[in-house]
Amino acid sequence: MNSILMVFYQQIKNSTQNKVGSDKITFLKSPTMKIAHHLASKEFIIVMMLFLISCRPATNDETTASNPTIRINHIQVIGSHNSYKKAIVPALMKLLMVEDSSLFYSLDYQHISLQEQLELGLRNLELDVVHDPEGGRYSNPLGVRMIQQTGEAPLPYDTLGKMETPGFKVLHIPDVDFRSNCLRFTDCLREIKNWSDAHPHHLTVAITINAKSDIIDRPGFVRPLPFTSAALDSLDAAILSVFPETQIIKPDDVRGNFETLEAAVKAHNWPVADSARGKFIFVLDETGEKQRNYIRGHVALQNRVMFVNASPGSPEAAFIILNDPVRYQDSIQQLVKIGYLVRTRADAGTLEARAGDYRRFEAALTSGAHFITTDYYLVDERFGTNYRIQLPGGVIARCNPVLSPVECQTKELE
Repeated sequence: MNSILMVFYQQIKNSTQNKVGSDKITFLKSPTMKIAHHLASKEFIIVMMLFLISCRPATNDETTASNPTIRINHIQVIGSHNSYKKAIVPALMKLLMVEDSSLFYSLDYQHISLQEQLELGLRNLELDVVHDPEGGRYSNPLGVRMIQQTGEAPLPYDTLGKMETPGFKVLHIPDVDFRSNCLRFTDCLREIKNWSDAHPHHLTVAITINAKSDIIDRPGFVRPLPFTSAALDSLDAAILSVFPETQIIKPDDVRGNFETLEAAVKAHNWPVADSARGKFIFVLDETGEKQRNYIRGHVALQNRVMFVNASPGSPEAAFIILNDPVRYQDSIQQLVKIGYLVRTRADAGTLEARAGDYRRFEAALTSGAHFITTDYYLVDERFGTNYRIQLPGGVIARCNPVLSPVECQTKELE
């Protein structure tokens, strides 16, 4: 069991940072390997690219001073992390906590339904998907069998047989953290669309997507399928099977007549906020091979549905994910000023909520990141800290503190 938990630990670690290289989980043992991993990290690349960009004088196209119109990159909102996630059931959590309580504390959170989150005012959601073109790959989780082996009856799981049907599924960690408020990707999307259709005036909602394929190479664990270019084509198709193109802000819509997507965002060519009401931005939150597979044949994301978490300086750069606003506050502020959309996180691994620590959230606010995600838009009463993340004044959205015209009025946003 201990060796399995060590593999879990790496899986969880990977889920809270940008992954580099192979999907097979390995360990960074030596100091040299740790340094190499840091130097190869997405964050390091972004910081270095920002340094190079900052050495170049700004042009008139890189300021909104002459254009007071409120665009979607002039706004800051709150979102949720792993928005679909249900709690690990007590019987399974008890088994896992016996082995390593500190490790599984980080998974001890849950969310209400996607529609309820949107109703509360969250405007960024995150979905983790696994590829299951034939159906049934994730229908019999090891965690259920572990509970059965103790003689205890597990709580019902997938009583409608949805996991047997072909198509992308939504879950956090196969076999361990597998319960979701919406098991199928298209079911999650339909729930979101139904809410949107009933509230067409809402500000643009960003939906980030992790394409999960990490392998836990131990007996009894399912082996996820890779996300090839064909699989990612299917992911685009799944989105379009629910949302019409008119309800999606696609890379082509932002690029317009610019040669690259990055050139467009540097010119602040994001849609006007009012014209983008009722619409969605989809973002593939992956690096390395998965991102290359998605871009291949689609330079600057031509004819693609999703944006990608591309490094500044690339033709596809538009939406940047930097999850640590304390460490990268200056970098986030520079990215925002240049014109990129940025997502960061207010908390991670339940740590801030348990300690009642708002320093990370305060750094996120002042960074100007457009989307700040949290697991705690509602208080978890178990911790006794009353930790809760919301924008100042409890508003749904506010004018971005780093980049918004003087004419921007928070009360008029939503």
